[in-house]
Amino acid sequence: MSNKIVPSRLLFLPGALGNRDFWQPLAGELRFHADRVFLVYPGFANVPADPSITSFDDLVEMVVSRIDCPTALIAQSMGGVLAIEAAIRQRTLITHLVLIATSGGLDISKFGAVNWRQTFEQDHPDLPKWFTSYNSDLTSELDAIDVPVLLLWGDCDPISPIGVGKALVNHLPNATLHVVPGGQHDLARVHAQSIAPLIDAHLQSRRAF
Repeated sequence: MSNKIVPSRLLFLPGALGNRDFWQPLAGELRFHADRVFLVYPGFANVPADPSITSFDDLVEMVVSRIDCPTALIAQSMGGVLAIEAAIRQRTLITHLVLIATSGGLDISKFGAVNWRQTFEQDHPDLPKWFTSYNSDLTSELDAIDVPVLLLWGDCDPISPIGVGKALVNHLPNATLHVVPGGQHDLARVHAQSIAPLIDAHLQSRRAF
């Protein structure tokens, strides 16, 4: 098809805590007109577990099942890996990606990233272990993602250093990287006012189908 469309839905994917409230500052600043869905992960953030979701792969399938109209995924940290996996599987209805401080499915240890997983699991023993144990390398599949991608990184993030964003912009064929000075892993919340206009402009770019 030759139609060019923008998303009618924004699907927000949180990080490893599964906290949808993380997005409130950014959502309040965005001006792009579309339905907004703040995904919650079963078994996270006081949401009851779902016996049908027992792996990261199951969670990806849940995300894909929620995409039934032109949708942009806005994702933080481990949520960005979910977004990448979903974009690999759902090639038609995902119009845009906004990936914030994520690994994007890369091996980030070679970029000097702090290994946060063990401490995270100790601090949150009630959360499903299969989420933080995910470690697939998606590098070879990234070049198949042709949707417009906005990469937002902070230059003071020890969990996902700026080198990860620079690597992703080289692997994703339609990606742009913006670096937030002083930004850390929570930049989507702390710097919501400054990054919202970047996301609004990104969502106006049109993907050809």
